[in-house]
Amino acid sequence: MRKLFLILLNLIALVPFSGFGQQKPFSEQMANTVLEQLYPDSLFNRTDKFPKWSYDMGVIFEGLTDVWRNTADATYFNYMQTRMDAYLSIQDSIKNYDAQDFNIDNIKNGTALLTLYKVTGKEKYLKACHQLYAQLQKHPRTKEGGFWHKKIYPYQMWLDGLYMGQPFYAEYASLMNIPSAFDDIANQFSYMEKNARDAKTGLLYHGWDESRKERWSDPKTGLSPHFWARGMGWYVMALVDVLDHFPEEHPRRQELIAILNRTLSAIVKYQDAKTGVWYDIVDLGTRKGNYLESSASSMFVFALAKSLRKGYIPVSFQKSLDRGYKGLVKEFITPAGENRVNLNKTVQVSGLGGKKYRDGSFAYYMSEPVITNDPKGIGAFILAASEVEFAKAQKGKKRRTVTLDNYFNNEYKKTVSGQLTPYHYLWDGDDNNGFSLLGRIFEKNGAQLNTLKTAPTQQNLSKSNIYIIVDPDTEKETEHPHFMNETDAQQISRWVEQGGVLVLLLNDSGNCEIAKFNTLAQKFGITFNEDSRNRVKGNDFQTGAVLIPQGNTVFPNTSKIYIKEISTLQVKAPAQTLIKEKGDNIIATAKYGKGTVFAIGDPWLYNEYTDGRKLPQEYENFTAANDLVRWLIKQINN
Repeated sequence: MRKLFLILLNLIALVPFSGFGQQKPFSEQMANTVLEQLYPDSLFNRTDKFPKWSYDMGVIFEGLTDVWRNTADATYFNYMQTRMDAYLSIQDSIKNYDAQDFNIDNIKNGTALLTLYKVTGKEKYLKACHQLYAQLQKHPRTKEGGFWHKKIYPYQMWLDGLYMGQPFYAEYASLMNIPSAFDDIANQFSYMEKNARDAKTGLLYHGWDESRKERWSDPKTGLSPHFWARGMGWYVMALVDVLDHFPEEHPRRQELIAILNRTLSAIVKYQDAKTGVWYDIVDLGTRKGNYLESSASSMFVFALAKSLRKGYIPVSFQKSLDRGYKGLVKEFITPAGENRVNLNKTVQVSGLGGKKYRDGSFAYYMSEPVITNDPKGIGAFILAASEVEFAKAQKGKKRRTVTLDNYFNNEYKKTVSGQLTPYHYLWDGDDNNGFSLLGRIFEKNGAQLNTLKTAPTQQNLSKSNIYIIVDPDTEKETEHPHFMNETDAQQISRWVEQGGVLVLLLNDSGNCEIAKFNTLAQKFGITFNEDSRNRVKGNDFQTGAVLIPQGNTVFPNTSKIYIKEISTLQVKAPAQTLIKEKGDNIIATAKYGKGTVFAIGDPWLYNEYTDGRKLPQEYENFTAANDLVRWLIKQINN
């Protein structure tokens, strides 16, 4: 009877997974566990003991940022922002951070600060980043130039340190236009591989001591005794994240991709055949006491998934990824309530040396506590799940190219580095005026993003399936604007006629050139009026409300959107009104030859009104963006 009772209990525990189709994705479920269990607000309100400045938090923030971008649920972004704000409550200082410690771990949270700066534009986040960069400039190094892991660990490089320092270093260098930094960044990975890689297995030892004085180091090689899984996980995560900001044209970019391929090739050889995940000491799976470890397994899955998505590694790695992710869920994930899960079997910490001496032996690694819901494991799992979920959404979708105009809309501004850079309604814009979230939605639906900086022609549009023109410039915005003319209009209309999908996102009178642009729009039966409807004062959002009738073919999942200060439309054949409100045409579509046109008098799907941070929840611009992207892709006929 007792045995039957235990069986029933186990079956009940598995119920949430039996309805996986109705559950939120695992990335969201794990993120919800974070919000519920980790770093509560009360922790940051204490006057007696404020939390230390810890890299654990930074790993969590990486995962939550992904979930926020996937869902436009500002709860995840706000969680990160409020906690970082607590550390910046003292002007021009970071609480509990001391640069003189020269601890490379303390750099990790800088990636969260860079995200906050790019999204909000608030200077306090950038000032904090300057402090972290200043530490890197003075950080002690090995004789050949590798960053010490910490001042208290002289002449030592650990695999962990690459993740803690280099993604921030690369992103900061990209933002601040410091081209010399990228050779230094490439060197860090090169030094680590050269000094720590085992020629026989291809695996990397946890640590290397240049001085050979540390007790854990081999007197000949300076290496620690074992291949620690999470150390290698940090290393490959660092590589894929650094490549996000490492210049495409840099001569050493391919060197980093080659290191990534070598390291992942070695890692997959030690993937457990039965479970698909990895042991804490990577190459000793059969040794008594060794165990399957969730944080490293999550890191390996993340690195594999992101590398495949970005095209860094061949598709032959897909089988290892599929087995790895299936194993992650089966071996380590358990239900924790409605749309909540736990991550089990994460080693709490492993290091080398220190006051309570860690000798790097197998017995040492096995002695460290293994716990549930450790931040390092959770952050890595969220990233892994998010990547796999992203790839699953793309699966089976034909590769399409979506081209965003940067010719008619051609505004520039000075960046913090003093460089003049294109901005306003562009794919790489993370600020309010950027289209980074819209671009992510396109990519999730199988699209490849492209930008056209020259006048459109049938030839340079020939490989594009969708072409988006946003907010054509006035002379007020650009010194020498490129106005629409008959030649350009003919080139675009012929491309549409042959099956292209054209998206026109204009603006209201005074903020957009309309009269000349109508040379193009009128070819499809659409005229943008030089007016400004839905003028919203302050946060009177209701003034910008537009209702979507049930059964709308373009927006089947959307009922209410927010659009302010728009130019209304005149519509005649072949165009048709899609959305009409109080006698005004708001959105129109047109079939033109084999192609399709979608037109609205506002760029309304930029980040400010899709990322969930500003609009009340009743406005469904993010849902509308998803609906529109799917509809546009269905219209492709070229």
